[in-house]
Amino acid sequence: MSGQSSAPASRRTRAAALVAGGALVVGGVGYTLASWTDTEWVFGGNGTGGPGIGTSTFEVEQNVTAALDSGWTQAEENPGQEMTFGLDGIALSPGDATYAGVRLRTVAGSIAGDVRMAAAETATGVTTSDPGELLWQALQVRVATTADGVPCGATAFTTGTVIADGSLASTGAAASQALAADAGSEQAYCFEVSLPTTPSLPAGVALDALQGRTAAPAWMFAATSR
Repeated sequence: MSGQSSAPASRRTRAAALVAGGALVVGGVGYTLASWTDTEWVFGGNGTGGPGIGTSTFEVEQNVTAALDSGWTQAEENPGQEMTFGLDGIALSPGDATYAGVRLRTVAGSIAGDVRMAAAETATGVTTSDPGELLWQALQVRVATTADGVPCGATAFTTGTVIADGSLASTGAAASQALAADAGSEQAYCFEVSLPTTPSLPAGVALDALQGRTAAPAWMFAATSR
């Protein structure tokens, strides 16, 4: 009797093993059995169903107008927004200077940061006439940071803090300035560009060679968050 019952038991054991493995062979044909599936997900939230991970924002804007509450914009590529030096700026004689200003601040919602002015570069897309860059090399620049409401002019360099003073071609700011978060403060800059009475000129070049030339300097303010 034991010999007769062993074969069916062995077949039942093999069939059970196949079912557990997900497949059953019947009459030489394979069948795949369906299985239940399940997934679980989690996300980093803020306790109210919103995102719980993010980054701060840092953005600086500028204003070259006299208006206090309007005129703010962003210009992140050379040449940037135009600072108007006035009619005297395009007709300098030896010993003359011309002035223009810009104000910087962070935008609403931005974190705080620091900003520093780099040396001038030629403004992109602006046509000038200065063969050999004689005028570019001869011009001098001074930049002063001023308090709110101080007009940009010669007096700004006695009441403000001079952060740049030297050749237009190579002079950047000697220090950086702090900008408060969330448009909480403004930093005003006054630019003075001058043609010295005895400018730096290559040997053998007369002062008169600077007549009728034009230049269009562009300055970058590099800002870093903190």
